[in-house]
Amino acid sequence: MPTRKLERFLDENHVKYVTLSHSQAFTAQEIAAAAHLPGREVAKTVMVELDGELAMAVVPAPRQVDLEAVRELADADRADLADESEFETAFPECESGAMPPFGNLWGMQVYVDEALTRDEQISFNGGSHTELVQIPYEEFERLVHPRVGGITAAD
Repeated sequence: MPTRKLERFLDENHVKYVTLSHSQAFTAQEIAAAAHLPGREVAKTVMVELDGELAMAVVPAPRQVDLEAVRELADADRADLADESEFETAFPECESGAMPPFGNLWGMQVYVDEALTRDEQISFNGGSHTELVQIPYEEFERLVHPRVGGITAAD
């Protein structure tokens, strides 16, 4: 099951979702393999710090966040990867590093790589290292209101 907070939010907003259980995996690519999905179809949440504020950068599993692109999209002066110690207590229902990309539930802005908008579904950690949640991308966008742009490093 996704975190109670996410599950309540999805239910209250009448979003149909699917949960996929998989063997324990920690990297987004391992999660994609364990769930038998192509890596590009699994979104990973990368915590960033923009001018001292935590935010989420959401990118396809095989891609790397381009901090300069996130900084520009956010119109921030500075962008850095957040250290786990800076955000581990912000998501009390989630296993470390398995937070879903719903920054709005925790008062954070979300930045999404444009590649994720091309699929009908978005798949992401539901709060644990053994489960993915899938929802229609249009529902994700409706609920989260992310800022979308090219925020991954070129191949």
